[in-house]
Amino acid sequence: MMHPARPWLVVGALCGLTSVALGAFGAHGLDGRVEPRMLANWHTAADYLATHALAILVCGALLVARPRAAGVALAAWLFFAGIALFSGSLFALVLSGVRGLGMVTPIGGMLLLGGWLALAFAGWRLAGGRDHGG
Repeated sequence: MMHPARPWLVVGALCGLTSVALGAFGAHGLDGRVEPRMLANWHTAADYLATHALAILVCGALLVARPRAAGVALAAWLFFAGIALFSGSLFALVLSGVRGLGMVTPIGGMLLLGGWLALAFAGWRLAGGRDHGG
């Protein structure tokens, strides 16, 4: 049986790698080719991807220490889904110009907020000694 931390450590690292690659593409491949506002959207998407890649890695690290810690896997799933919808919709918006994609972005933002809330809950339980799921 696979350790519950493994997928999140891999996903977090791959999200981090992707954020660097897409950030570089925005800086070197899109600069001067898209409107400044769209380029700012691209960089926002890359920044949120990088930030939440680290959040997923934190979830993975917590799961290494406490494989059954309540709320940690939920937080990781919410971060991953939030990245896909928030950053993904902004990347797609910039590349396609389809403005309707911007309606998906706030849904992704809400999922990211949910991830932070779930991680706060997990941290409260773990640091309070109420969850010894290890």
